[in-house]
Amino acid sequence: MTEQPQDEDLESCCPPPAEPESYQVQGPDADELLATCASALGHPTRVAILRLLLQRDQCICGEIVEELPYAQSTISQHLKTLKDAGLIRGDVDGPRTCYCVEPGILKQFKVLVAAL
Repeated sequence: MTEQPQDEDLESCCPPPAEPESYQVQGPDADELLATCASALGHPTRVAILRLLLQRDQCICGEIVEELPYAQSTISQHLKTLKDAGLIRGDVDGPRTCYCVEPGILKQFKVLVAAL
C-alpha cells in the first residue's frame, strides 16, 4: 500500500504554475495549443483523469488508479500524454507520484475553444 501524503504535502507536491503572461498565445501558437490540447483530450480516459483532478482541486497521489477502472500502465500512458500537452503538471514517474491540473493552460484552452 502506498503511503498517502499529509495535507501540507498535497499543496506543495506540484511545481508552482507558470506565470499567467506565458498563457497568452495568439496566431499560429494559439492554433498549435488548441490542437495539442484537443488531441490530448481526444480519449475518454484522459478526459476522466482530467475531470478527477479538477474535482479534487489539489494534487493527488496514487489515487487515480484506485478511482478509475484501468491498469496502472494505462493510466501512466494517459498521464504522460496529458503532461506532454501541458494540461497537467507534477511527477509522472516514480514511486511517489503527484498530479495537478495546469490551470493557466486549461483556461487558455477554454478561451481558444470558445473562440472557434
